Amino acid sequence: MAKQERAHRTREKVLTAAAEIFAAQGYSSTTLNAVAERIGMTKGALYGHFPSKSSLAWALINESRQTWTNLRAEYAAPGADPSGGLERVVVGLAGRLQSDVRLRAALRLAADCPTLAQSLSGVLAEVHNSLTELVRWAQRESDLPGYPPRLVAALLMIVMYGLLNAPAGYAEISGAPGGGPLWRLLFTALAGTGGPNSAGPAAGPVSGR
Repeated sequence: MAKQERAHRTREKVLTAAAEIFAAQGYSSTTLNAVAERIGMTKGALYGHFPSKSSLAWALINESRQTWTNLRAEYAAPGADPSGGLERVVVGLAGRLQSDVRLRAALRLAADCPTLAQSLSGVLAEVHNSLTELVRWAQRESDLPGYPPRLVAALLMIVMYGLLNAPAGYAEISGAPGGGPLWRLLFTALAGTGGPNSAGPAAGPVSGR
């Protein structure tokens, strides 16, 4: 058991070190030597846990799927207020992107490597579909206006990604980590009176359901 625990701790250190380098330098510029040096291992010892750079990347991609599953279970508890549950999930995911270098690395890997992007696109599709269902739930059970749910979900994901890549000054304005004040402003705007079913210039045909 002690040996297994040591192996687990070493694997976690390797993943975190790899994520830090992937997030900062991208896939092509990351080497196994750099990962090993970062945590004081030999390259041979690192091979005992991950035989290639791609295996490290795949491990981070797969972990990002479980991270999302856990976040949704944590913040969208049964019986929660619908609009509040949606906001908690979004703010929780945005905060996790700010604080979790492994999750940020997964996004960087998707941008850098088409093969990995195919896998991560599945994770991102899961997030988008889940957010869409949460938006529908909030619209059914609360006063959230009837904007197309998939469009709202896409907007939330775009703002999350933008917040992650915003310059430091803008991140501070948004109340990082997680951008709490920014999200409150956005959800207040979404819940306002200018919804698609209201009279006046804001009304009009919409698509994207």
